[in-house]
Amino acid sequence: MQLEELEATASEDDLAAEAAATRTTRVTAFERKRPAKKPFLEHLPRERIVIPAPCSCPTCGGTRLSKLGEDVTETLEVIPRQWKVIQTVREKFSCRNCETITQPPAPFHVVPRGWAGPGLLAMLLFDKYGQHQPLNRQAERFAREGVPLSLSTLADQVGAATFALMPLYRRIEAHVLAADRLHGDDTTVPVLAKGKTDIGRLWVYVRDDRPFGGADPPAALFHYSRDRRGEHPRAHLDSWSGILQADAYGGYGELYAADRRPGPVLEAGCFAHARRKFFELADVEGSARKKSRGERTRDDLPDRTGGRCSASMSCSISSARSTD
Repeated sequence: MQLEELEATASEDDLAAEAAATRTTRVTAFERKRPAKKPFLEHLPRERIVIPAPCSCPTCGGTRLSKLGEDVTETLEVIPRQWKVIQTVREKFSCRNCETITQPPAPFHVVPRGWAGPGLLAMLLFDKYGQHQPLNRQAERFAREGVPLSLSTLADQVGAATFALMPLYRRIEAHVLAADRLHGDDTTVPVLAKGKTDIGRLWVYVRDDRPFGGADPPAALFHYSRDRRGEHPRAHLDSWSGILQADAYGGYGELYAADRRPGPVLEAGCFAHARRKFFELADVEGSARKKSRGERTRDDLPDRTGGRCSASMSCSISSARSTD
């Protein structure tokens, strides 16, 4: 009986090995290619360091050496930013004849009676709004670099710089709202909150008549809000009337009212949103694969727009302009 069990086990192992061999796929051997190193950008300055050549041949000791060429090895390096204090000296003079005291005017500062230069203010604003670096993290980095600046001091500078830039913002706003056609959309923005991350909204209104032969310069106007209530776009476009191309978000509904003042806004549908549904219907194979893996497809999501494009999707302004 033991021999019988051994023979049965051996046969089972042979069949399992044959089955495994049929499932094995032979792959042609290949040599992995190392990624090609791209040359450094030409506009970067080059610092040439020449290693001194030997004065004599290391083999025979001869001194009759002739240069055949050179090999150059490039290494990308960075110079850490440097802090400095600029002292603007204004000499004061007194006239011997009339006893009048004269002195050149004080240097211009973006912030009145401010101490931060324009480069420092630009860095603060860009890191905060462009790189999403809160002021407390910037203050910690400044302290590690040997320049301690308190959080309240940095916040004061950001507020003062924002006030100084407000006239420029008003000029852009007036230019955008002077257009007869606007592209509008909103997108989500992560907002740091106490112990969590909230979701804010960024509303954008774009003026660009170049696809229609317009000569006016394009511009974009941004507004921020902590929620997506319809009162925000109504407040943004309170004094504007014309053609608004946007998605099917219901918050725009009151803008399209016939009795609206100063005038009704003409609704223009967004092709970039509408064509998504056709692409989704065409991707039958992809939906089938997702269903086979137990994943949710877009067909399983509720449609809250009455058959039109989903209001939760953000419209790509560039795609909208290219398909109108």
